[in-house]
Amino acid sequence: MIYFIMAVKEDVQENIREPLMPIENILDREDGGAGDQANNKKVNPCMVYFSTLIAVCGSYAFGSCAGYSSPTQSAIREDIALSLAEYSVFGSILTFGAMIGAITSGPIADYIGRKGAMRVSSVFCVAGWLAIYFAEGVWPLDIGRLATGYGMGVFSYVVPVFIAEIAPKNLRGALTAANQLMICAGVSVAFIIGTVLTWRALALTGIIPCAILFLGLFFIPESPRWLAKTGKEKEFEAALQKLRGKDADITHEAAEIQDYIETLERLPKAGMLDLFQRRYLRSVTIGVGLMVFQQFGGINGICFYTSTIFESAGFSSSVGTIIYAILQVVVTGLNTIVIDRAGRKPLLLVSATGLVLGCLLVGVSFFLKDHELGLESVPALAVTGILLYIAAFSAGMGAVPWVVMSEIFPINIKGVGGSLATLVNWFGAWLVSYTFNFLMTWSSYGTFILYAAINALGILFMIIVVPETKGRTLEQIQAAINA
Repeated sequence: MIYFIMAVKEDVQENIREPLMPIENILDREDGGAGDQANNKKVNPCMVYFSTLIAVCGSYAFGSCAGYSSPTQSAIREDIALSLAEYSVFGSILTFGAMIGAITSGPIADYIGRKGAMRVSSVFCVAGWLAIYFAEGVWPLDIGRLATGYGMGVFSYVVPVFIAEIAPKNLRGALTAANQLMICAGVSVAFIIGTVLTWRALALTGIIPCAILFLGLFFIPESPRWLAKTGKEKEFEAALQKLRGKDADITHEAAEIQDYIETLERLPKAGMLDLFQRRYLRSVTIGVGLMVFQQFGGINGICFYTSTIFESAGFSSSVGTIIYAILQVVVTGLNTIVIDRAGRKPLLLVSATGLVLGCLLVGVSFFLKDHELGLESVPALAVTGILLYIAAFSAGMGAVPWVVMSEIFPINIKGVGGSLATLVNWFGAWLVSYTFNFLMTWSSYGTFILYAAINALGILFMIIVVPETKGRTLEQIQAAINA
């Protein structure tokens, strides 16, 4: 008989008095667990939808932070008299704050709950936006940007995890992908309204989603899985019943969650170093690897400095950023519809292929410009490449790594594992956003050829390492990966 924890050492197994749930019992429970709830006619997903809607206000706030720097670069540099290096610090310090948020997001979410972590993040974002609005010099500007970055880092972990933990398995992919849809919406709105609002007024708009989230959290339940993990049995059952509807039979789903958590609670509490034990190594490799390829493929450099790229290629920056903004929302919206049908892995592969082609097109455009060859085709190639890049990113690499990250870690290491993956993500975002302007100064076409090569390596990683997770409960996924 195969057990969940067949990788646990002999001395740990001897201390387990009761037999553990076999993997076969979980993987073959086609009519039990979360699947029952998805197919039960009495299940009412309205509270799941409402809770997701509230949670993704944090994702929208994330997007507002990420999209702020592109339309405001010229105005801020002129008003505050910033050099290119100082503005690069301002743009990239957001991701440095997000790294700090990533380090603390898992422990915060495990200690005070998913809702508590979202409240903390909202407060930091509001404080940061106010600091930016009132800034008269570089230091208040950077401090405000750092605070909003911290909020972003926490949101980037806790929102997809919260959604994954409240959603039935047949809706989990689409609802978790809504996280990326709202990030794109936040970026896009910042891009568009940033062309007509002053940079100070644009900062105030970032407070709105945070306020909606903070108030909305009073009306939605906490994650049932977190409540079960912390031993709050009555609250766990009440939250699960509220999410599935008052007439739904939650018996099988509640039992499956409790059985899995009881099994994991028998294992030693995991720390950061424990993530590198053999039984967790595949989960860590998948989660961290996807984040590496998502960020080092160049997305934050392109996102933060879109207007500059279009100007360098001789195309209207305002027109280009508006098209960019609309396209990414449309494609990401389509992604949320197909992710539970097409699967995670096919979307990742199609997306990464599009990223390679997009980078190559932009690289060729800058190569022609630098060598004064076919100058009339340079703007068209650059715009086509950027739009293909953002469409491809929105189609898979934007949303799917976060969906997979929220699925693959067992709940006993979800906090520390999610923190590591999110930290790696934001370190990559900081490094790419900070170095982008300097790389473009070194070689504009070389920069995009480098990003193309990294995305090509990402395709190999996805083919060899990343599993398909659609159509399985969280417990089934984690049992299969960590067996």
